[in-house]
Amino acid sequence: MPQTPKLHCLWAPADDQIYRNYHDTEWGVPEYDDRALFEKLILDGFQAGLSWRTILYKRENFRKAFDGFDPQKIARYRESKIKRLLADTGIIRSETKIRATIGNAKAWLQIMDSESNGFSEYLWDFVGGKPIVNTVKNYKDHAVKSPESEAMSKDLKLRGFKFCGPVIVYAFMQAVGMINDHEVACPRYKAVQKLVK
Repeated sequence: MPQTPKLHCLWAPADDQIYRNYHDTEWGVPEYDDRALFEKLILDGFQAGLSWRTILYKRENFRKAFDGFDPQKIARYRESKIKRLLADTGIIRSETKIRATIGNAKAWLQIMDSESNGFSEYLWDFVGGKPIVNTVKNYKDHAVKSPESEAMSKDLKLRGFKFCGPVIVYAFMQAVGMINDHEVACPRYKAVQKLVK
């Protein structure tokens, strides 16, 4: 009897190699690096009103334009740099989002100074230090926010972050493995659980 092929999450089409690679290697993998978490939160903020595919296809341009998402460099951006970013056709040229990114970098630095274990542990504390594992059968059925994303969003805003509403934060939490919303039939559902620290 032939084996039934394992189904990847339906939102990651096999004919879109970049999107599928993102699903197969990154999405839902627990991330603990302070800078990488900052990058993903910023990119999810840029996604507001757009598709993730749009951001994903421009991600390398974003990394180049924003100095590898180094918060220490971004926090020092001046008007001349903002003008260059607004002229960069390789990224999303939203002045509001660009200025928010600079403010978010400053807020990230404050968290790094005030929280003894850095940005990563600060964020992971909202899920008790380990991923929330859901049992989604179809990606269209997963939540768009949760009590945890609402709490994280509220606290980030209090600390000066922008473009971090509970829906954006929920998508961020899915991406960085704080919430496992891979479909249960997807081989990545169990694979990412083995990567938890």
